[in-house]
Amino acid sequence: MKKILSFFALLCLLAGCGKTTVDNSVVDAFELDRFLGRWYEIARFDHRFERGMQRTQANYVLRGDGKVDVLNTGLKDGVPHESKGVAKRTDTPALLRVSFWGPFYSDYRILLLDDDYRYALVGSGSDDYLWILSRTPQISEEVKRLILAEAQRRGYDTGKLIWVEQP
Repeated sequence: MKKILSFFALLCLLAGCGKTTVDNSVVDAFELDRFLGRWYEIARFDHRFERGMQRTQANYVLRGDGKVDVLNTGLKDGVPHESKGVAKRTDTPALLRVSFWGPFYSDYRILLLDDDYRYALVGSGSDDYLWILSRTPQISEEVKRLILAEAQRRGYDTGKLIWVEQP
């Protein structure tokens, strides 16, 4: 019985079943084709699968079956590191389901998106994950203030953000 409860707890953690204290509603307008390609990770909340990573990037490529290949790359302790995953669409365009571990999927929620798809704020099904992404390795102070204000308005603790070293 203990193993079953532990397995259920793990599933809830991965699926984002935890208590949400933030507004993680997604943007109304989202076109997957425009979101595809390379994104630089500008900032993130700390989590074990990216701990110590710098120069992180994500590349999204549409597959023939409609799913999206996800390739995350970066440097961990100066050594190149990559992880591969897959994203699938949902009935809500700006809500994807992403998996890096077999059948376990987590929410990937587009919370803020520039009209020209130059920067994005991405969350999950809980308040434990938050990313700031950009098409360029750096963002202006004006864009940074705008994104942080939106994250704070939604209830995220932006003091927990780790600012990623980029070239």
